[in-house]
Amino acid sequence: MGHPPSPGDPRKNPIFNEAELEEIAPRSRDSRFHLLDGVRSKFRCSGTIAKSLLLKLIPILYWLPRYPVKEWLLGDIVSGLSVGIIQLPQGLAYALLAGVPPVFGLYSSFYPVVVYTIFGTSRHISPGTFAVISVMVGSVTESLAPSDNFLIPGNESMTDTVARDAARVQVASALTLLVGIFQILLGLVQFGFVVTYLSEPLVRGYTSAAAVHVTLSQLKSILGVEISQRSYPLSLIYTFIGLCSKLPQTNIASLLTGVIAIIVMFTVKFLNEKYNSKIRMPIPIELITLIVATGISYGVNLKRVYGVDIVGNIPTGLKAPIIPSTDLFASVVGNAFAIAVVVYAFTISLVKMFAVKHGYNVDSNQELIALGLSNSFGSFFQCFTIGTAMSRSLVQESTGGNSQVAGAVSSLVILIIILKAGELFESLPKAILASVVVVNLKGIYKQFKDIPALWRSNKMDLAVWLVTFLATILLNLDLGLAVSVAFSLVAVIFRTQWPRYSILGQVSGTDIYRDVTQYQQALEIPGVKIFRSSCTLYFANAELYANAVKKQCGIDVDKLIEMKKKEAKKKKQLQEKAEREAKKGLKEQKNAEDANEKAHELEYIYPHSPGVREPEQAVINEVVEETAFNAAGSDQCPFHSLILDLSTVSFVDTVSIKILKNIFRDFQEIDVAVYLVGCHENVLEQLERGNFFSKTITKHQLYSSLHDAVAYISRIHSKKPVTEERHSWATKL
Repeated sequence: MGHPPSPGDPRKNPIFNEAELEEIAPRSRDSRFHLLDGVRSKFRCSGTIAKSLLLKLIPILYWLPRYPVKEWLLGDIVSGLSVGIIQLPQGLAYALLAGVPPVFGLYSSFYPVVVYTIFGTSRHISPGTFAVISVMVGSVTESLAPSDNFLIPGNESMTDTVARDAARVQVASALTLLVGIFQILLGLVQFGFVVTYLSEPLVRGYTSAAAVHVTLSQLKSILGVEISQRSYPLSLIYTFIGLCSKLPQTNIASLLTGVIAIIVMFTVKFLNEKYNSKIRMPIPIELITLIVATGISYGVNLKRVYGVDIVGNIPTGLKAPIIPSTDLFASVVGNAFAIAVVVYAFTISLVKMFAVKHGYNVDSNQELIALGLSNSFGSFFQCFTIGTAMSRSLVQESTGGNSQVAGAVSSLVILIIILKAGELFESLPKAILASVVVVNLKGIYKQFKDIPALWRSNKMDLAVWLVTFLATILLNLDLGLAVSVAFSLVAVIFRTQWPRYSILGQVSGTDIYRDVTQYQQALEIPGVKIFRSSCTLYFANAELYANAVKKQCGIDVDKLIEMKKKEAKKKKQLQEKAEREAKKGLKEQKNAEDANEKAHELEYIYPHSPGVREPEQAVINEVVEETAFNAAGSDQCPFHSLILDLSTVSFVDTVSIKILKNIFRDFQEIDVAVYLVGCHENVLEQLERGNFFSKTITKHQLYSSLHDAVAYISRIHSKKPVTEERHSWATKL
């Protein structure tokens, strides 16, 4: 393949550097005015703005008057009944995960859901109890109110469960209030973007580890044994060891009850998924299992005959609100913030998924406020923290749910259970509730398929997934999340410190430039080096960037600069020598004149004899000859122009500006012109504020595109060949 074509005819395609462009289209300088104007508009008040703000904060005032009753009501009722039937067993089961009596799972499935119906913007999610969030709450309640603190005096083998449960409910409600406060504050300051620091591999690795925590915590109920659980590093390992030590004490009746329930529920759920298109409403196998198991337990009296642990007393009716204990805030503040972020991360992912699928808009910050209000309000009724379960949300959508009315209907189902039917489940074995929890983790366990997929697609994301999983398993849920986020951010920094550096060439016949090592059709422009980095330039990778520029160009810039300095020093020494010889020659001027006369006579007699030169001229000639000799042996720079493509740079800091200045200085010392292309407006402003431009670095060296810069360089160097134009700096001396 031949050389690439000419970059273009500048007469047909005008070329403008940044200085010329600013003369034609100067940039606006009143950004400060616009910023202040925007702040003023935020605090401006009028009737229209007040109404808009009210409808934004209370979305039900907007959508309820416009609710299409004929089209949506029937679907919402069917969907709400379906979700309510599923919410009942999950609420009872997830309360055990949270470390509180089952009835508080029913409260958490009612009060917060009603509040979300009023303030939420998503039409399809099902807020309420969620396994991962419940186990995070449980790690806090079991840590601050462990069973060991409530042993009955005189009988160390017995625990005062009433006092323990009351203490755990107090911890859970205080934690939930603080979670709600965090969520409201983050929503009001438009801080919803905080969830962006939880990448998908991180979230999926975290939930997979949480599923292991949940499963292990429920094995004690299935096995029918009692073990002490706390939240601290390696607690999961100690829990597993404790369970293994208790295996000889397994209650066979409890184990059989749990295993049979798991097999039945898995089978029916598989059939529900297989024949989903043929049945309008999935078979509510969890509710059926609860009813059947409760009936068998009551009829056979599993508690008395076989010692199977049952739910026990479930009070009917609603309780009066109680102010949570603020004295516990200091003990749970870290966990509260972590739970607040995780709840929002799960919820907003489902909210956006359904919004995109059904073509409506949601407000991320309003969702944060809605969750905060739901948790804050529920905490006064002794609810624990709620989130959003994907399984219930998918059921709500698939059964015809169209709006938040479905959530209101499901909460009414739970209200009826709380008021009238709760006591019917007092004989329900806890092994059944544990089975419900384990079965509903099937979707999360499928996430282990991410490992081979990420191995093939992105090993850095796989590292984030695995580190998150292992940290959460070993360090528990709160510390595991902190370590995971830290590692994820370090991974981002690591990627920016080791980007892909490349030299670009022009694709033949186009104005497109590609990496010459990746594309055979991309050929370097003669005498021009085009350098590009795949990421932004900042203090952490600025030095690496400068080294990569010199390495990719294929020359030892520092060596050439050093040689130039040596040549300059040597030239100065020879000049000083010439001056000394000249002074010495003045003293012997008379003798020199006589010698010249004799030399002329000898030349007349012997025309081929060499003449005698003046001392000063001889020394100067010696300088020129020696300098030329050294120049002939010097390395010559094979290119005359260097283009730095900054199109991937989103910002520059003081360190990166200093590094760019050094690059300009070093290459200018070896007579290579440096140009910048693709600078975004904000990068250009940062360069200006950082005093980047000077007499030696001007905006005439900045171009909007690579092709413009190449065309300009080709135009100014087209009059003489590169081999004639490029001489080493030593020759010029």
